[in-house]
Amino acid sequence: MATDTVDGGIVDASAGTGAVEAERREAPHGDGRGDGRAGVFWRYWAASTVSRLGDQVTAVALPLVAVVTLHASALQVGLIAGASYVAWLLIGLPAGVLVHRLPLRGTQVVMDLVRGAAVASVPLAAFLGVLGLPQLVAVALVVGLASVVFDVGNSTFLPSIVAKEELTARNSLVSASSSATELAGPSLGGVLVQFLGGAASMLLDAVSYLVSAVLLSSLPRAEQPAGDRARAVGMREQIREGWRFVTRHPVIGPCAADATAVNFVCGGLMTLTPVFLVRTLDAPAAAVGALMATGGLGSLIGAAVTPRLVARIGAGGTLRRAAVVAAAFAFLLPVADSGWGTLVFALGYAGFGAGVVVTSIVTRTHRQTQTPPELLPRVMATVRFVSWGAIPVGALAAGAASEAWGARTALLLLATASLASPAILLASPVRRLRALA
Repeated sequence: MATDTVDGGIVDASAGTGAVEAERREAPHGDGRGDGRAGVFWRYWAASTVSRLGDQVTAVALPLVAVVTLHASALQVGLIAGASYVAWLLIGLPAGVLVHRLPLRGTQVVMDLVRGAAVASVPLAAFLGVLGLPQLVAVALVVGLASVVFDVGNSTFLPSIVAKEELTARNSLVSASSSATELAGPSLGGVLVQFLGGAASMLLDAVSYLVSAVLLSSLPRAEQPAGDRARAVGMREQIREGWRFVTRHPVIGPCAADATAVNFVCGGLMTLTPVFLVRTLDAPAAAVGALMATGGLGSLIGAAVTPRLVARIGAGGTLRRAAVVAAAFAFLLPVADSGWGTLVFALGYAGFGAGVVVTSIVTRTHRQTQTPPELLPRVMATVRFVSWGAIPVGALAAGAASEAWGARTALLLLATASLASPAILLASPVRRLRALA
C-alpha cells in the first residue's frame, strides 16, 4: 500500500534516450496495430500483474507464518516487515546508477530468479523442520535487495513506451492492475494459509517470479548508448545529481517528503495489521486475508477515479484531497472491534488505500513528465531511497509501540502520524497549484 509501490515492470529506459530508441527499433509489431511498443507494454503489464499477485499472497503468508507458526512478537514481525524495505537504505541511491551500467533485461531476469529462490526456501525449510525467524528475516532482506534493483529499472520504463499525455491513464491502468492483485492476493493468501499452512502457500509467489522471468526474457534487448554522459562521471557524482534535482525542485521535493510521511505509516501497518487482527480481534487466517484485501479494493477505486479527478480539479487539487482522505480513514483503524466491528477496520483500510494510491499515481506521473530522461532513474532511486527508507523505520517503531502500549494504541499513534502528509503539502508550494507541471 506504500506510495510509489504500484510500479510493475520489466524493461528499462534508464540508459537514456539512446536506449529508448534501441528498444523502439527492436520491438516487434505484435498488437496488430503497427505499434510494437504496445506489445512491449502488454508484456510489461502481464509480468507485473503475475508477479504482484504472488507478492500479495506472501504479504499475508510471511507474517502469518511468524505469528501463527513461530509465535513471533509484534517487534519480531516488525523486523520481517522492516527487512523487506531496509534494502532501499542500503543500496537505494546506487541502484539508479547501476541500472545505467548493467544489461537491464538480463539483470531483471536474474533479480526475478533470485527472489523466487529466496521465497521457495521457506516451504523447503518448513518441510525439513528447520524453519525459524532468522530465515524469514533473511528471505525478506534478500527479496528486498533484489527488488530495489528491479524496481528502479522498472519505474523508468513506462514513459518510453507511451506518449506523455497518456501517462496518467497508463499509470492508472498499472495501478488498477496492482490494486486488483492487492484485492485478490491477500484473500487467496489467507485461504491458502488456512488450509495449506503459511509456508506451503508461499510456493505461489515463487512460481510467479519464475513466470515473470520467462516473460522478461522474451522482451527485446535495450542496448546501452556508447556515448552516454553517465559513463563519463563517477557514481558518487551521478548520485549527487539526482539528489540535487529532487531536493531543489519546488514540487518533486515536497512530494517526496509527503511520500516519506505516508510510507512511515504504511510500514507501521505492515507490522500492526496481522498482529491486531489475529491477537486483538481474534480473526482467523482466512478473515485476515479478506480484511487486508480491502486495502486493494480501496486502491482499485482510487486508481479508477484518479484520471477523472485530475481532469476535474487538477493534479494539485487531487493530491491535496487524497492526503486528507487517507489521514481521515486511518483514524477508523484503531476503533475497530471483533465480529461486525471488523467492518470498521475494512472501511478504514480501504479508504486509506484509496488515498495512498491516488497520491502515488499523481506524484509519479509528475516525476516522469518533468524529469529529464537522463536523470529519471536517479530521481526515481533518490525518491524511493528517502520515501521507502521510511517503511522499515515505521515498521520497527510500530512494533516497539505495540510491545509497550498494545496494538490498538499503536494504531492510534499511526493515525496521528498520518496527519503529517496533508500538513507537508499545505506548507509547500503545492498548496497553491491546480496543475503540478
